[in-house]
Amino acid sequence: MRTKESPNLSIPSFRDFGANLGDSLCSRRMLLHLPLLSRTFQISRLRNSFRVSVIEHNISEVTRRNIIDNLRVGGTNLYGRLSEIEFLSRVFDLTKLPSHDGRFHHMEDDIRQHTVNNSDWENEWIWSDGRLNLLHGPDDIFLRFLCELVHPVVRTDNEQVDKLVDMLNIYLKEDGWELTERMRLSGRPVFAAHRRLDGMTPALGAAKVMADSLSSDYISQQITRMEVAVENDPELAIGTAKELIESVCKTILKEEGIQPDSKTDLPALVSQTIDILGLFPPAGATTKMEGESLRIAVKALVTLTHRIAEVRNAYGTGHGKEADTTPIEPRYARLCVGAAATIVVFLFESHLHHKSS
Repeated sequence: MRTKESPNLSIPSFRDFGANLGDSLCSRRMLLHLPLLSRTFQISRLRNSFRVSVIEHNISEVTRRNIIDNLRVGGTNLYGRLSEIEFLSRVFDLTKLPSHDGRFHHMEDDIRQHTVNNSDWENEWIWSDGRLNLLHGPDDIFLRFLCELVHPVVRTDNEQVDKLVDMLNIYLKEDGWELTERMRLSGRPVFAAHRRLDGMTPALGAAKVMADSLSSDYISQQITRMEVAVENDPELAIGTAKELIESVCKTILKEEGIQPDSKTDLPALVSQTIDILGLFPPAGATTKMEGESLRIAVKALVTLTHRIAEVRNAYGTGHGKEADTTPIEPRYARLCVGAAATIVVFLFESHLHHKSS
């Protein structure tokens, strides 16, 4: 992905988003000034639109060196069944990187000359090559490199892939990242990097426990999809957050002996679930003031789900968008995912309490 300076771009913002999850949406013009050695922005084509993202450097040099040292000591064949050029071309556009040999125009010819024709570069040259900059470069490049290390096109030994992923996650978790299975290709796992959300969103961990209690592979897949998509596909994460609330409400209603209406919208579905669970008036209140406060808090769940549905309609998956729609930033996806996880855990715990009483 090439870094380029950006002109004035219209970036969406949320007014009072934290208070009411996007009570209203607005746009503002922002002038992005990009110093050479400061923050830079990447513009890449994604689903017929442009995504603008800040290049991050959150994965420390310590973590990178630990991973590199482990790969070296373990004698890992970095390129698997591919050649150096084939493998590196999956991460970098080698024809766009400069040559250090005056006879050639780009890096791909350099590699061919010095690793194939002459073989006069040291075996581990990639770690010190400033053009690749794996030790100090952007996080997304380093993470993409690691994902390609364990891609089924590159590596065929399942046991080796499992060991590599375990090793990589031991070090990446210290900086808040991990590799998880994103999809299957010919029956083999394809991994993607995403931020670890359990620490940032405790409710997500509780939601996983909830899914286990329900023995629902479908709900577990929804939670995993949200985790993986938050950084790389915020629209999918937001769309899945809405679907998670729908799935849990319908599951609760079914276990309560109620057949949910497939045409009911999300706020009405949540309201029905709250009514069935007897959360109005809230149990546990000892005074009228406490009861009113809890009632307002519980009722706010309906408003919150309505706002999540609105954000999903505006930005999430499920509806076609115009080609020039500006994608939403991952931080708003994290907010929607965290809110959805909090809602479903509260409803599920209330369901268990209702059943036991």
